[in-house]
Amino acid sequence: MYNPKRNLLFFAVVAFTSALSLYAQKASPAAKAEVQLAGKPITIAYSRPYMHGRKIVGGLVPYGQVWRTGADDATALKTPVDLEIGGVKVPAGSYTIYSLPSETGWKLIINKQTGQWGTEYDQAQDFARIDLVKTALATPLEQFTIEFVKKGADSADLILEWENTKLSVPVRATR
Repeated sequence: MYNPKRNLLFFAVVAFTSALSLYAQKASPAAKAEVQLAGKPITIAYSRPYMHGRKIVGGLVPYGQVWRTGADDATALKTPVDLEIGGVKVPAGSYTIYSLPSETGWKLIINKQTGQWGTEYDQAQDFARIDLVKTALATPLEQFTIEFVKKGADSADLILEWENTKLSVPVRATR
């Protein structure tokens, strides 16, 4: 039997549930980059913002200012083995990754402070600032991405890409 009140209630519940689902989705979804080096998992947990028609490098990510290297919570590096990142020795442990963009080059910042919101940066906690190699992407990339490209059992390239920019640095486990 057709009951208009029941149908209206059903559609209201469906609409409300759909709205909650959309609200619950993050604008910058969480992601993880992972690689096995020396048989151990090296991970970077981060959030992936979208361009949404915005100017990113030199705009949303301004030159000369430390950037959280993602969105939301601070980008977290965890390594159970000692690493060499771009020639800098990084002991096993947990760190936060930031970056410092400029028109001529970028720096990867390895920071000792962990667990903070992405914009809570304390330069006094910097462990190292490492040069990144910058190249242009052939086509724009809508969503920020961090990945490892494995080179050998103990080595990989760490890659950061967004908009028209690709940044890379070699990473090696130092047993």
